[in-house]
Amino acid sequence: MPQAIWQGTVIADAPSDAVEIVEGNVYFPVASVRSEYLQPSDHRTVCFWKGTASYYHVSAGGELNRDAAWYYPEPKEAAKQIAGRIAFWRGVQIEP
Repeated sequence: MPQAIWQGTVIADAPSDAVEIVEGNVYFPVASVRSEYLQPSDHRTVCFWKGTASYYHVSAGGELNRDAAWYYPEPKEAAKQIAGRIAFWRGVQIEP
């Protein structure tokens, strides 16, 4: 079961068959992410084939990891499999 862990806290976990892996990033279903560890961010980026990504800060263990989670609110058709999913980076560990 893949897990996203920050500061020793499990932020997300889901069965292997429930995640999507795109470009080496594990996208967890929103329902498997513990929203109490996420804070909204104004940061946005654009991917030519996935669309515009929105971000969250991850907060756990007394630490704030800015823009460490992202999602595509309206992914382009080529990336429709990541709709309703969140991925992590910036030191958030992804365990298999």
